[in-house]
Amino acid sequence: MYKIAVFASANGTDFQAMIDERDAGRLTVDIACLFTNVADCGAVLKAQKANILVHFVDPKGKSREAYDREVMTVLEPYRLDLIVLVGYMRIISAPMINRYPHQIINVHPSLLPKFAGGMNLDVHQAVLDAGEKETGMTIHFVEEAVDAGPIVLQKSVSVGHEDTKDTLKTKVQALEKEWYPKAIQMFADGEIK
Repeated sequence: MYKIAVFASANGTDFQAMIDERDAGRLTVDIACLFTNVADCGAVLKAQKANILVHFVDPKGKSREAYDREVMTVLEPYRLDLIVLVGYMRIISAPMINRYPHQIINVHPSLLPKFAGGMNLDVHQAVLDAGEKETGMTIHFVEEAVDAGPIVLQKSVSVGHEDTKDTLKTKVQALEKEWYPKAIQMFADGEIK
């Protein structure tokens, strides 16, 4: 079976959508583990509730490269097909990208390349400040340049005059929850390589 690891540092909203789709039989992958750099984040609780193994590596006092080498040691026995980032608040280093070429994907809350490099509500506020008429989410491969890897999938929603950064976050997260599990299934089915 196609095997993935999910990396998260935050609440794990998209991770829960993956668990729900797996439990409903629409995401036919093995979620081998959740990996985190924040021991008490919401994604950890979701993993524990779903009986998914959790790995925590403390980043304190480690360079990005040293940290990722420790992560790779933890992941090696899994023989993963794909690493899925969901609110993972770390930049992946070159050694890890080179170890898993085109096997690490991320979701970004804008239509890249617009608003690359930002996170969470800051991105949605930037969309509003720029007067954009649409926004959305982008699933992309992770490369050394932040939010610059090849795009796997984009979906958009309109920006209304009544929207706030919070309402945009809700709209974009709805897209993420729908399409991130579908994109993972497309990898598992060989539709994306």
